Amino acid sequence: MKFEEILLKGAWVIDLDAVVDGRGYFARAYCEHEFKAHGIDPKVVQCNLAFNHKAGTLRGMHFQTAPAEESKLVRCVRGGVYDVIIDLRPESPTYLMHYGVELSAENKRMLYAPKGFAHGYQTLVDETEVFYMVSESYTPEYERGYRYNDPRFDIQWPLPIRALSEKDAGWPLFESTH
Repeated sequence: MKFEEILLKGAWVIDLDAVVDGRGYFARAYCEHEFKAHGIDPKVVQCNLAFNHKAGTLRGMHFQTAPAEESKLVRCVRGGVYDVIIDLRPESPTYLMHYGVELSAENKRMLYAPKGFAHGYQTLVDETEVFYMVSESYTPEYERGYRYNDPRFDIQWPLPIRALSEKDAGWPLFESTH
């Protein structure tokens, strides 16, 4: 794996280091030892798979609060997404900054978001699947979110929103909670 630390402290873009031959390729997508060597929490307690019918589907911006804060390792395994994380750690020098990256089945990139980050994505093509590993179980009483179009974050989604859950549409604006 090739690790690229991004502007948001503790967050990483991870590329597969594929060994290619006539059959195809083989690559490690997770290695506890390599994650620890880069200061990444290697704990995984749950894996999620989300399928999305339409390009323009938006999911986010989600996070869990203490004591159920979670880190996430996200990879698009079919299609493509614009994946976004927001640093919600008040003590961080990148507090309230966001970062977006395209993840696709073709580029095989992954995005690691540590605890204290909100996460969301928009599908770029129809029939997209996203697989992610999380460090804590889903705990509804600690689930929170901010609106995908919150002016405080000014995320520039690449496509018009074509599908959005009522829950995601109803998350509060950041300023209303602080």
